Amino acid sequence: MTAAEVLKMVKDNEVKFVDFRFADTRGKEQHVTVPVSHFDMDKFESGHAFDGSSIAGWKGIESSDMLLMPDPNTANIDPFFEETTLFMQCDVIEPSDGKGYDRDPRSIAKRAEAYLKSSGMGDTAYFGPEPEFFIFDSIRWKIGMDGCFVKIESEEASWSTGEKFEGGNTGHRPTVKGGYFPVPPVDSFQDMRSEMCLILESLGIPVEVHHHEVAGAGQNEIGSKFSTLVERADWTQNMKYVIWNVAHTYGKTATFMPKPIVGDNGSGMHVHQSVWKDGKNLFAGDGYAGLSDFALYYIGGIIKHAKALNAITNPGTNSYKRLVPGFEAPVKLAYSARNRSASIRIPHVSNPKGRRVEARFPDPLANPYLCFSALLMAGLDGVQNKIHPGEAASKDLYHLPPEEDALIPTVCASLEEALDALNKDREFLTRGGVFSDAMIDAYIELKMQEVQRFRMTAHPVEYDMYYSL
Repeated sequence: MTAAEVLKMVKDNEVKFVDFRFADTRGKEQHVTVPVSHFDMDKFESGHAFDGSSIAGWKGIESSDMLLMPDPNTANIDPFFEETTLFMQCDVIEPSDGKGYDRDPRSIAKRAEAYLKSSGMGDTAYFGPEPEFFIFDSIRWKIGMDGCFVKIESEEASWSTGEKFEGGNTGHRPTVKGGYFPVPPVDSFQDMRSEMCLILESLGIPVEVHHHEVAGAGQNEIGSKFSTLVERADWTQNMKYVIWNVAHTYGKTATFMPKPIVGDNGSGMHVHQSVWKDGKNLFAGDGYAGLSDFALYYIGGIIKHAKALNAITNPGTNSYKRLVPGFEAPVKLAYSARNRSASIRIPHVSNPKGRRVEARFPDPLANPYLCFSALLMAGLDGVQNKIHPGEAASKDLYHLPPEEDALIPTVCASLEEALDALNKDREFLTRGGVFSDAMIDAYIELKMQEVQRFRMTAHPVEYDMYYSL
């Protein structure tokens, strides 16, 4: 879509407001709205000025002027606002040089796509994320000097069998790890997911499947189609927005926290990816599971840089409540066809055009622009340096003999470990100016604040373990 077509869309739909959206470092979408009387072609040429100093991890107050440059190709009518509002994703531009701000996630993703082309290795990278999420009836928490708690309320949860509900307790609900995937009334979210899917498709995001996920207390997944790196990251932001807001209209609350419930499955975001050149899938070949050497080297790059990647693909302290050895999470840095215990899986496809690799350790807390860019840069480093990942894993990696288990590397065990790994292993991200050192430094500083806050807060489990000692 062109800028002129957006202006026509505004007129044809009698749009009252235009909403400019962008992602901060953590991936949280921000927005600013202008009435249609202040929206014209100049917004596409000169951008919309805003204060970048209030965005965590960004500019200081002394150099805070930034520009939002809307991308006309992302224009949509917002499905939730009462007044007709058109929204667009924006790049954050430095007014001094007119280039993408080095800490703007969407600009980083654009530079990653440009780097792929300039490297000559490929011209298009496709990504297909699978973000899982929970829907609860209500959530309450408190952190204070007098103590802390969290309380999840979910009529669908197994712990609600003894609760009294208005209209009665029907008794139909999934057991712990029993949500995959019985028909309603055990699955109580069919209509809500269907509504989410219809809204996503109205926004131009093709939906392929939706279903209840393994965890009993409202874990769900909506599978949507792959696309190019920047567009697929835009779609992921829109998916989160739709899921949050549809749940909200039902009086429920949705979360993409990787591990909100103790004792049940966490939420991952498996990321399917492939690299193409001149219309040809470079991952298709006659090697293991139909992979090319290019694809194997790409896997080698992801495995080599996995611990540094964790800081971006698993960016919360909560992420490492999911990535725990001995459970179902993909912590083992190995690759395999169809074997879901490996952190890199090669899905079975009948057509070589669909050949791809699936990184299974990322989670939906990740900023999609940074996550996809970092995975691509790691994979391309593997291709450039011919990093072979070794033999594929044929065994169940969850139940190996100790001597074999010790030989297979794992992902990080904490956010602090991941940030330390990123600090030491960052050069592959900075090639072609995709990520800057200043951006990585700011990212580590921002995330270390989260580590420090968590480290300094007493946890109820500690009272359980230590109060009487």
